[in-house]
Amino acid sequence: MNGKPAPAIACPLPLPDQGHITLAHGGGGTRMHDLLERVFLKRFRNELGDGQTDAATIAVGEGRLAFTTDSFVVDPPFFPGGDIGSLAVHGTVNDLAMAGAEPRYLSAAFILEEGFELARLEQVADSMQAAALAAGVQIVTGDTKVIERQRGGGIYINTAGIGVVRPGVALGPGAIQSGDRVIINGDLGRHGMAIMTMRAGFDVDTPIESDSAALWPEVKALLDAGIAVHCLRDLTRGGLASALNELSASSGRAIHIAEDRVPVLPAVRGVCEILGFDPLHVANEGRFAAIVAPEDAARAVAILSALHPDAPAADIGAVTDAAERRVTLESVIGVTRVLDMLSGEQLPRIC
Repeated sequence: MNGKPAPAIACPLPLPDQGHITLAHGGGGTRMHDLLERVFLKRFRNELGDGQTDAATIAVGEGRLAFTTDSFVVDPPFFPGGDIGSLAVHGTVNDLAMAGAEPRYLSAAFILEEGFELARLEQVADSMQAAALAAGVQIVTGDTKVIERQRGGGIYINTAGIGVVRPGVALGPGAIQSGDRVIINGDLGRHGMAIMTMRAGFDVDTPIESDSAALWPEVKALLDAGIAVHCLRDLTRGGLASALNELSASSGRAIHIAEDRVPVLPAVRGVCEILGFDPLHVANEGRFAAIVAPEDAARAVAILSALHPDAPAADIGAVTDAAERRVTLESVIGVTRVLDMLSGEQLPRIC
């Protein structure tokens, strides 16, 4: 010992977060779910919000309202097939639709970075209004804040929404039953790969456009037809794999799907293979999984496919009564494996 203070010890091991928020905490995987449980649900959970759904349903008089909020920080804010404005409307409308609620009213709060072009802001506002009109909702209140240059990503948007839940509709993981079929309303992975190809500057032969869209028309069609819908979940951050794992965990039931039944466009699959992504984990903004009674599965597929013949729906698997409550996947070569959710971030700032 020479009397000098000992040097600080630097640990090269990849410790998870060392007590700080990382990008992985917003990725839709196990890290984000751990954060929600540890910080928010531990304090805020109540009889109206248990973290199992994106919208809370609230009894008002003899009816019920659905209430939700979401924030959008996508980078870049303009992408093939949409922009942050239409995405903000679709995302909140879809959170309401997944509760079986008809979307009615939205709020829109903007956080703008000093220097953001006014013309681009007007473009975003036009896009939001067009998306709202198409979805049948009104933007009725809002807020604007401006932060100093280089303190943000140009533009962030928070939206909140209110919808009306139909009498007799009570969707949620608790309604899922063994034997139910898992239906998805189209091919997967377009939104995530549209963002990724633009961000990486990829020049692909077949341009990939985001699947961003409002989902209420599809949900309304299922409910109008009397389909026994037990639960709905949009396939955003973490993609299909995270959504099914969330439903398996919250319902206490196993889910088994077949890989060859999951539609993925060749261009999306090609970019995923190049970049090392699994389409089942890639984010979507216009896709959802519907858990329906087995006797209604074929009719649900037909109804959804008729609405979008260019992106037909698919029956990809079933809820089972297997003892181990997890999600399994039968691969294209007949091998069954566990389909887990990612631990952290796959595609940063995708919504």
